[in-house]
Amino acid sequence: MQSKIVGIDAAIPSKTDIDLLHDIGSRIAFADPLHTVLSRIVHVVTSVVQGDSCFVYVLEQNDLVLRASKTPHPDIVDRLKLRVGQGITGWVAEHRQPVTIGVRAFEDRRFLLFNELPEDRYEAFLSVPILTRGKLVGVINVQHRQPYVHRPHDVQVISMVGFLVGAEIEIARLAAENAHLSERLEERKVIDRAKGILQREMGLSEEDAYAAIQRQSRQRRKSRKEIAEAIIISDELRNSRDDA
Repeated sequence: MQSKIVGIDAAIPSKTDIDLLHDIGSRIAFADPLHTVLSRIVHVVTSVVQGDSCFVYVLEQNDLVLRASKTPHPDIVDRLKLRVGQGITGWVAEHRQPVTIGVRAFEDRRFLLFNELPEDRYEAFLSVPILTRGKLVGVINVQHRQPYVHRPHDVQVISMVGFLVGAEIEIARLAAENAHLSERLEERKVIDRAKGILQREMGLSEEDAYAAIQRQSRQRRKSRKEIAEAIIISDELRNSRDDA
């Protein structure tokens, strides 16, 4: 007995769809953290297309990194990576075109099985690129346990979601990169100050002072910044006793 294929009815964009798209567009200016943005994407997409699974991959260098999922996958979210061109998702990223497969998606020649993902045995598969200003940002996947024909409306709405959130993802990623850069700059300042103390107090060269900080970091299983901060605090305490 053949499985019933659902989702074939024609439809026009509903007021709910328009409200969802408007909500995404209005929140772009909020510059939320990346995972907050991605969680909202999953919620919106699964509201538009009643799929059993939804993944959002984000392009980082030449890898697509799984960053959000409808179903909990704490062991692989932020860890699972695909190369551009690898699997159906990678094909969508490479060609920047959506793919819809209504039946036995796992038999598609582009399919790549991940044992960690039970969703890979689902029947139907929709994959849409996330693009902003012609640049690939990521890929949205929706999967169904049963055969399912995705309407042009589904592809259009999710493509529009991708277009809108592409800018939001870029904003969130830029904010994360700026925060990381600021943190690195602060770490460098602290380490440079600690190196100066070791050079002055122990007569070490700059290279030897840095090596000493690295050695203590490994031995004590602390970050270099933490070791540097301890050196600075020790020096300040010593100076305060001398001034007393």
